[in-house]
Amino acid sequence: MEKNKKRRNLINAVIAFAAIILGYMAVYFMMEGNILSRQMTSLIPRIGINIILAVSLSITVGLLGELSLGHAGFMAIGAYSSAIFTTQAVGLPGFLSFIIALLIGGIMAALFGVITGIPVLRLRGDYLAIVTLAFTEIIRSIINSMSITGGAMGLSKIPDYANYTWIYIFGILTILVAVNLKNSRHGRAILSVRENYVAAEAMGIPVTKFKILAFTIAAFFAGIAGALYAHTYSVLRPNSFDYNKSIDILIFVVLGGMGNIPGTIVATILLTYLPEKFREFGDYRMLTYALALIIIMILNSGEMKEKIKGFFGKIVPFGKVKPKKLQEKKGEH
Repeated sequence: MEKNKKRRNLINAVIAFAAIILGYMAVYFMMEGNILSRQMTSLIPRIGINIILAVSLSITVGLLGELSLGHAGFMAIGAYSSAIFTTQAVGLPGFLSFIIALLIGGIMAALFGVITGIPVLRLRGDYLAIVTLAFTEIIRSIINSMSITGGAMGLSKIPDYANYTWIYIFGILTILVAVNLKNSRHGRAILSVRENYVAAEAMGIPVTKFKILAFTIAAFFAGIAGALYAHTYSVLRPNSFDYNKSIDILIFVVLGGMGNIPGTIVATILLTYLPEKFREFGDYRMLTYALALIIIMILNSGEMKEKIKGFFGKIVPFGKVKPKKLQEKKGEH
C-alpha cells in the first residue's frame, strides 16, 4: 500500500513537472513566435501578474473564508518599495538588484500584512471587508503625499528587469504554495477555521495564529506581484492601486470558485482578456464587459450550472454508459 502511494505521488510529480515545462514552452512560443498581435503580447504579462494576485487572495478568501479588500494595498506596498530600491541602488548588477527588490517587495507587504492582520482579523464578514478597503485607501493616500514615491505623479523610469519568464516562475511558485498549503496540516487547520472557528478553537487549534499565517502569505505574494508589475511596466501611479483593483481581484476569485485554484486561474485569464477584446466596442466597452460579467456569473451559479450539466447529460449521456458497462461485466462473471 505504501509502495503504491509513493509510486502514485512520483507519477503525479512527473506529470506536474511536465505540465509546468509545457506551459512555459507554450508561453515562450506565443511571446517569441510572432503569432500574437502586439496588444495580445502585452496582455500576457498582465494575465500572469493577475494570476499571482488572484491565487494569493484565494488563500485568504477561499481557504480562510475571510473577505479581504486590501490586496491592492499590499500590491502597492510591494510595487513602490521594490521600485524605490532599484531606482536608488545604483551600482548593483541588474539581476542582483532585481532579486533583492522582489524580496523587499514581498517582505514589506508581508510585514504590513502582520501589522494590520493582528487587529483587523478579530473582525469578520462585512466589517473586515470595510476595514481592509479603508486600509487600501490609506496606503494610496500615504503614497500620494510622499515625495519619495513621486506623489500623485507617481514613479517613472523604473528599470524593466521583469519579463514573462520571471512572471511565469513566480506564478508557478504562488500556485505551488497555495496548493501545498491547502493539502498540508496547516492548510487543514485553516480550512477548519473557515468551516467553524468556534469548533476549531474548542479543538485546540490556535485560530488567530492560522488567520495571520494565511493573511501574511497572501500579502507576501501580492507584494511580489506588485514588484513584478513595477519592473514590467516601468511606471507606477497611485490610482492603479485603488479599491477598484481590489474588487477586480476579488471577482476573479469569486468567479473561479472559493478555494478552487484551477477555477480561479481560468477566471483570471478570461476576465483579463475580455476587457481588451471589447475595446472594439469603443464607448460601450465597459457596458459590454459588465453584461458579459453578469451572464458569466449567472451561468456559473450553482443552480444554473446543474441545469447546464443536466442538459448536456441528456445530449451526451456519459453517466448512463458506465453503469451499462458495469452490468455487462457483472453478467460476464
